[in-house]
Order: sequence, then structure tokens, then C-alpha cells
Amino acid sequence: MNDGLVIPALKVALDGLAQRQRAIANNVANISTPGYQASTVDFENTLASAVSGNPSADLASLESTISTGTTGDPANLNGNNVNLDNETLMGSKTNLAYSLVLRAVDGRFQEMRDALKAT
Repeated sequence: MNDGLVIPALKVALDGLAQRQRAIANNVANISTPGYQASTVDFENTLASAVSGNPSADLASLESTISTGTTGDPANLNGNNVNLDNETLMGSKTNLAYSLVLRAVDGRFQEMRDALKAT
């Protein structure tokens, strides 16, 4: 990966995960709303392809990697398709991923702090 894209890529990952957290919270809040269609946020595959092996990738291409949509899961009798088990699992996975990306950001800045101390 282009070294200048590490922090921007981590920023996009944090933004995407934060958007997913909001979508999950909104889905759970609307679990009883008739006709509500659960939202999703996807960015991992597009972000990975934007930065892996693409030396010309830039911040603009990274920021366009976050996409939102609906799950397409089957709806129940009132037209709502929120599945609390899926939302709970996705919320846990998203929180863990967010923590890991924050650690990566912290590690990257620690490298910079160490380099500045060495000079």
C-alpha cells in the first residue's frame, strides 16, 4: 500500500464503521416499525481493492468506498425485515473492528512519535 494512504485508509475505515454503527442503531430502533427495511453499510471490499496493489489510489477514491443500502432480507408480516440476532451480531463485530482500527491508528502515530524522538 502507498505509505501516504495508510492514515486516509484508516480514516475511511473508521468512518465506514461509524456509519455502520449508526445504521445498526437505527435498525434496532425501528424493529417494530411496519414496512421498515433494515439498512446496511458496506466498504471493506471496495476499500481493500482501492488500496491493494493500486499505486495511483488517492484519498478521493478512498472516500467513495462507503456505500449504504438495504439488506434485502425477507420481511415479516408487517413488512419489516429487521432481525435482532443479526443486528446484535453485526453490532458486536463492528465494535470490535472499530477498536482494532483505532489501535492501528494509535500504532501508526506511535511510530511517528518514536521517529520524531529519534531525531
